[in-house]
Formats: sequence, structure tokens, C-alpha cells
Amino acid sequence: MQTKNPVKVHGKLRLDKAQDMGELRKDQSPRLKSLSFNRMIPNILTLLALCAGLTSIRYGLSDQWEQAVIALVIACILDGIDGRVARLLRGATKFGAELDSLSDAISFGVVPALLVYLWAMQHVGGIGWALCLLYVVCCVLRLARFNTMVGEPDLPVWAHSYFTGVPAPAAAGLTILPMILSFYFQAGIFNNSLIVGLFLLVVSYLMVSRVPTYSGKLTRLKTQLFLPLMILVGLTAAFLVTDPWATLSLMGLFYVSSIPISIFTFRRLSRRGGDDEKNE
Repeated sequence: MQTKNPVKVHGKLRLDKAQDMGELRKDQSPRLKSLSFNRMIPNILTLLALCAGLTSIRYGLSDQWEQAVIALVIACILDGIDGRVARLLRGATKFGAELDSLSDAISFGVVPALLVYLWAMQHVGGIGWALCLLYVVCCVLRLARFNTMVGEPDLPVWAHSYFTGVPAPAAAGLTILPMILSFYFQAGIFNNSLIVGLFLLVVSYLMVSRVPTYSGKLTRLKTQLFLPLMILVGLTAAFLVTDPWATLSLMGLFYVSSIPISIFTFRRLSRRGGDDEKNE
């Protein structure tokens, strides 16, 4: 009985495997050899926001609280425009979305928690640290939920004008609001651990709650409102330079007051949508 040469058999197997791998490589899509700079701009803005947030920690470690708040505000501004720039330049990518989420977890989760801990909560001991940990955990959970809800097809069009819960940048601003108020009023009451701890608890809940808050993504303005809005933006920028703590305090209080209004309008639109479905 004649037997095959094992070397030839193995060689044939290796040759067949190499041919199969070559066919697989042909079927795969070719790698990008170049990338438009426009697609990189949103990621650059995200990295700048991350650097600004981490710089806030550096100022906080040296007790330069005003500079720490300014660095965190810059991170919020950069984070607010990177997504809009990505959509404007058609540079939105899955990589950019993941990078933005990781950057938000650090800049608006870890950074504000460390700032308020160093500023007012470290004297409380374990309770202060636990509240700061709670804030960071809720921020990460909020970001994870947001990532899973992106592009959800079952939502009506008007629902995309609302966030589910307070977004991470707004939560960071609300967390350091007592610090900003203390700069403006020059009063030591705002660095009370009880007040700061209460802010941490409330903001942590708002992040993981189902409370609807305005996103402004689909907001459309009438043409006659365009010029007044530009004037308002210019005035806000001017007041941010001349009196930043009063302006930031008013902006924070304005956002807090907008939450009940967003809840009311969301429920009204929900009822209207339910009535339309019944009529159909």
C-alpha cells in the first residue's frame, strides 16, 4: 500500500492556507493611506479639552482655585464645540466618539470631583471621598448610557432636542458652582462641606436620572432672532472677561432654572405625540 509523503502533504496545506489568506486580503477593504485634516480637527479639540481639564487639577493641587475653574470652563467650551465642528465638517467618526467619551469621563468626572475634594471635602474624611467617588461613578454611568442611546431609532424627532439626565459638562459646572459663588461673594459659607456634599449628591442623581434637559441640537431660530442672539453672545463674552464669577454664577443659576422648564415642555410634547398616535 503506497503512502503519501508527509512533507509534500504539509507543504500543500501551507500553500493552500497561503492562497486562502491572499484571497481574504483581497476581500478586505484597503487601509486609508491619508486622512483629511478636517476629520482631525474635532479630535484635536477633544484632546485640547482633555489637556485643559487635567491642567485644572494642577492648579487645584497648588491651591490656585480661580485658575483651576477657568481651565475647567475652557474644557467645557471646547467640549461643547467639538461635536458641532465634527458634524459641520462631516468629520464624525467612531474613533472620535469614543475619544470624546473617555475625555469627558476624565475632564468632567474625575477633575471636578478632585477639585471639590481638595477644596472643601478632604476635611470630612471618608464621607467626603465617598461622595466624590459617587459623582465619578454616576458620570461614567451617564456617559455609558448616552453612548448606547446614540442613534436610537425609536425616538421621535423632537426627543433629540433633549438629553436624558444632566450631561457631563453641565454636571461639572454645577459641581463647582459653590466654588464660583464663593469667588463672587467672597464668603466662606459656600465651601462648607455640607453644602458641597449636597451639590455632589443632587448632581450625581441628576446625571443618572431620566430627567429631560435641553440639548439645543435641533433648536431652530427665526431670522429676526439671529441678530439679538449674536448681540447676547457678544455681551456674554464681554462680561466673562470683565466679571467672570458673576457671569458664570448667573449662567449656572440659569441652567438650574431651565431644568423644570425642560421637564414641562418634554411632558407636553410627549402627551401631544401620544394624542397624535391615538388619532391615527
